[in-house]
Order: sequence, then C-alpha cells, then structure tokens
Amino acid sequence: MIQGTVDPKFATVKSAFESCFADGLELGGAVAVMLDGKLVANLWGGHADKKQTRPWKQDTLVNVWSATKGVMAVAIAKLVERGKLSYDAPIAQVWPEFAQNGKELISLDLALSHQAGLQGLNVPMTVEGLCAWEPYATALAEMAPLWEPGSRCVYHALSYGHLAGEPLRRADGRRVGQFVQDEISSPLNLDFFIGLPESEDHRVAELIEGPHASDWVDTVLKSPYPQSCMNPKPLATEPNNRAWRAAEIPGGNGHAGARGLAMLYGDLVSGRSTIVSSSVLKEATRCRFSGIDSGFETETSYAAGFRLSDPTYSVGVANGAFGHSGWGGTIAFADPVARLGFAFVTNHMMGFDDIDPRRKRLIEAVYDSL
Repeated sequence: MIQGTVDPKFATVKSAFESCFADGLELGGAVAVMLDGKLVANLWGGHADKKQTRPWKQDTLVNVWSATKGVMAVAIAKLVERGKLSYDAPIAQVWPEFAQNGKELISLDLALSHQAGLQGLNVPMTVEGLCAWEPYATALAEMAPLWEPGSRCVYHALSYGHLAGEPLRRADGRRVGQFVQDEISSPLNLDFFIGLPESEDHRVAELIEGPHASDWVDTVLKSPYPQSCMNPKPLATEPNNRAWRAAEIPGGNGHAGARGLAMLYGDLVSGRSTIVSSSVLKEATRCRFSGIDSGFETETSYAAGFRLSDPTYSVGVANGAFGHSGWGGTIAFADPVARLGFAFVTNHMMGFDDIDPRRKRLIEAVYDSL
C-alpha cells in the first residue's frame, strides 16, 4: 500500500506511516523528510477519494488548510529582506485604508502572531466574498479591532491570510498566488499553489470529514471570540469545490503534497537557502507571543506567522522548531538544529482531544531515526 522511497536509516518512518492505515486512522496521505538538504523519505499511500477509486499518487495534491500560513510567513519574510515590508511598521503604511477605526498602529508583527484583534469579521460575509478577495479585505480594513491589539492572542483562522496577503500585494504589486509561484515554488521546483489552476484539478485529493473534525469550529463558536469561525463559517469539505481551489485564501487554501512542504522547510534550514537569508529567517522565527490563546484557552507560541514548538502543539521535539499545522491533520515544520524539514499531509480530516496520533507517530519516528 505504501509507495515511495526512504533511506534505510528512516525505515521506522515508513513503519509508522503504515500503522496509521492499519489502525484505521488514515485514508490517504503522504509524508516526507528532508535532512541537511537531502530527501530521506518520500512516501505516499491510500486513496485520494472517499469512494476509494483513485489511488494517492506521488504528485497528488491536497488542501493543506492552515499549513498555508507557514508558506505565507516565508513570503512576507522575503519582502522584509528586500525592504518592502517591515515587521514592526504599521500595516497602514502600505495599506492606507487599513488605518480606519483605530487600526493605524497595528503592525505586521501583531497580525502575523494573532494579536491584532481581527480574528474574523463582525459583519456578514459569504464564502464567495472570501474567495473574491476584495470584499473580505475591504471589510477588514473598515472594521474596528474586536479587542485591544496586543493585549491577547486569539487565533486568526482565515483573516490571517488577508492581513498578510494585502500588505504583500500593496508592497510588491503581484497577487499572492503569483508571488508564491515566482519566488518560492518555481525556484525550489516544488508543488505548492495558492490559487490552484483548473489544469491541476485531476490530481487533487478529495477532503473527507472524519470523526470530530469540526469540533474545533464548534468550540470557537461557543467561545468569547467566535468571529474566527464566522463570516463565513469554515466547512471541512468546502475545498472540494472548484471556486475554493481557484481562489487565493492565504489563511487556508494552499494546495501541496508532503514532498513540496518538506523541501521548503528543509531548504530554509539547510544553511544554503536562496529563499530567505539566515539573518531574516532568525528574525522571522523569533517568538512574538508565548502564552494562552484566549479563544482556545490552550498554550501556544507564535513567531511572525510560524507556530513554534510547544508542549500541546508538538511541532517538533526540539526547541527552535517552527512551522504550522492544518485543520484535520496536516503538519509541516523545520528544525534548524537538526537541519530537518518535515511534512505530513492527509485527506482524512480528523479531530482528537489531544495531539493527532498520526503526527505523533510520524514525528517520533523521525527523531528516533536521527
């Protein structure tokens, strides 16, 4: 069932991946590991559709949800390196309309670390408005913060993408998807899209809502900060629609395979990356918030768009790891100490009371192999 290649030293990663299928946790997915610039594991298996008529292939893509946020963090870092954006400068410097209703001092740092008070819209917004970009971005620019910026952290599930993406568009001139293709995907020869061309639809895996996948949405809607999952409410299977795939939603509609994400993170910590310099990467991955997410009431740590290693997240076992997970199971991260890039993607969206056992097994197998 499992196909691909793996260095003998990382054979336990393949065994851990196989166990996810054997135990009924997985339907289709892939895992990849880059170590010191070398692809040491590139594995895939299962099916790309609910009816199990299409096998998962080497080039299968899947909506990776919030793992998109980590790639957007890299895109922003590139513009910081070029002097077109600054982490501590007000967003309104490049997006003047954003200064409305007391937002004139909100910086990229606050937005990228989920401290801007803009975790979602407080006015009705359809999925069509989100996908069209301008209606959603305009609503963000017009609204007042939902709480004092910088006073707490509340996860900006979808709004993160436009809060990062509109400054990118204003500073660079290119749309987010084109920038990512030109500056990240093409130079590294990896599969990653924000705004998927229809020509690539044939290799996209269908998302399948498994047990408890949407529990976190219900939890947020019952919290004091429900806007993260309102206007519009995220639906687990929305990415199966062409309109969602075609749109640019940098908070959650990146399409990728495990190999592409692992290659990106592996490149960043290889010591010879041409994507972002080591000095800018160090600044991008510096902790901006460490404490309790007031929406989830759980411990969290954020850099400038990346989530950092912490006990409840398990992005990596080593301090200094950075990356991002995606709704339902996907995770991708880098460990700069080990010069490691890791990614796991799946179409079986699951929810668990604790850390996803698939992630736990795979990550532990990687570190046991080092």
